[in-house]
Amino acid sequence: QVHLVESGGGLVQAGGSLRLSCAASGRTFSSYAMGWFRQAPGKEREFVAAISSGGSKTYYIDSVKGRFTISRDNAKNTVYLEMNSLNAEDTAVYYCAAAYSWADWLLRIRQHDYTYWGQGTQVTVSS
Repeated sequence: QVHLVESGGGLVQAGGSLRLSCAASGRTFSSYAMGWFRQAPGKEREFVAAISSGGSKTYYIDSVKGRFTISRDNAKNTVYLEMNSLNAEDTAVYYCAAAYSWADWLLRIRQHDYTYWGQGTQVTVSS
């Protein structure tokens, strides 16, 4: 079992920045690929970014490339999402998720690949 807790959400003006954190407890964090997803009001949850268990590979949806950065600190059992140049379309509940990975370079980008989910943190961008 892996328990995930997100933090760092809040209200920010357009053009601003936020850093989300996701603290993991339970099984060996370094064995899990991690992802960030988001769900805007009235929309389905969508993939945002992923990082391999070893941290060497990352992947982003086009709409956040160049603005968001996913990273992880396996010594602290934490994954981060640095979000810059935020706009109103980024308003959503952000979730982190964990997927067991048999290779440290493997990325997971599909929701059903992920086993464990956090409770989410709200990000609101005012225009």
